[in-house]
Amino acid sequence: MSNEVKNLEKINIENFQNDLITWFKREQRDLPWRKDQDPYKVWVSEIMLQQTRVDTVIPYFNRFIEWFPTIDDLADADEEKILKAWEGLGYYSRVRNLQTAVREVRENYNGVVPDTPEEISKLKGVGPYTAGAILSIAYGMPEPAVDGNVMRVISRVLSIWKDIARPASRKVFEQAVRELISHEDPSAFNQALMELGALVCTPTSPACLLCPVCEHCQAFEEGIQNELPVKTKKTKTRNVQLSAAILVDESGRIVIHKRPSTGLLANLWEFPNVEIEHPIEGERGHLEELFNTSIGIDPDLEKIIGQVEHVFSHLIWNIKVYIGKINSEFEENDQWKLVTIDEIEQYAFPVPYQKMFKMYLESLEK
Repeated sequence: MSNEVKNLEKINIENFQNDLITWFKREQRDLPWRKDQDPYKVWVSEIMLQQTRVDTVIPYFNRFIEWFPTIDDLADADEEKILKAWEGLGYYSRVRNLQTAVREVRENYNGVVPDTPEEISKLKGVGPYTAGAILSIAYGMPEPAVDGNVMRVISRVLSIWKDIARPASRKVFEQAVRELISHEDPSAFNQALMELGALVCTPTSPACLLCPVCEHCQAFEEGIQNELPVKTKKTKTRNVQLSAAILVDESGRIVIHKRPSTGLLANLWEFPNVEIEHPIEGERGHLEELFNTSIGIDPDLEKIIGQVEHVFSHLIWNIKVYIGKINSEFEENDQWKLVTIDEIEQYAFPVPYQKMFKMYLESLEK
């Protein structure tokens, strides 16, 4: 037993498992991916739940499974359609990796999600947490599935003072879960830990008096539950000032642009925009010039209709939203298109540009 998880000997592990699993079976939320233990559905839900709240994920999950009910359906799907299915969830590399990985499953494992740690971990986008979640929930294997919720719970239960923001700390928590996990029902055990972190053992003001395992918890016993887990702050986010425009041609079609195939929000669509490095004096004329020199578009900007702020994990976009016209010499290609208001539905846009389009539609009604 490693030194970092020395408090394990203070716990009656069997009682801990029973108290946790009994609570889970009584109190668990009715979530669509819990209706069966299909490895594909468990996998899709776990990828969606990375960086995203459960309430947000539910309608996305239901639609995704409706559009792509099997591994074959997702493997064969057009990328434009999978991005549309993911539109608004963010962190789009998740769904690209998922599609690559299900193609690997079809090619190398006859369409059956592998059930060993070695094989499942080779799949694109499947890290230790996702592998552990699929193996334990779908296949009933006693593998740890350690995410932020689980680290928070375990840090308090065992009074572990390792910084959970450091990747090296994960090993300590995985080792602790290996010691604690139920071999009779690893699926319920891991889901119970996640559920406990989401509903009871929350980041601030944990509801210790409602906790099914508070009598096993070292932090509760010592009254230090609000000091754990240890987590260093992230580096400061960068502010980016953008000006973006909804530009229409003579027949009312709108200019859209496909983002590069790598980097932030890859392959999604957007409205023409430029980054403002320095404040622009005399605003509109200079801005039209900047559009021309930066992205080769010659716009006639009419007015500003609002502002959109969007926070990423590492930067903040502040977007000034303009409407205007485009000259008639605009040429379409793979990256630049002219589309009608109805056709826009077919293209996947990041959230800030969806907000921008909504502003535009509202401005038409005024």
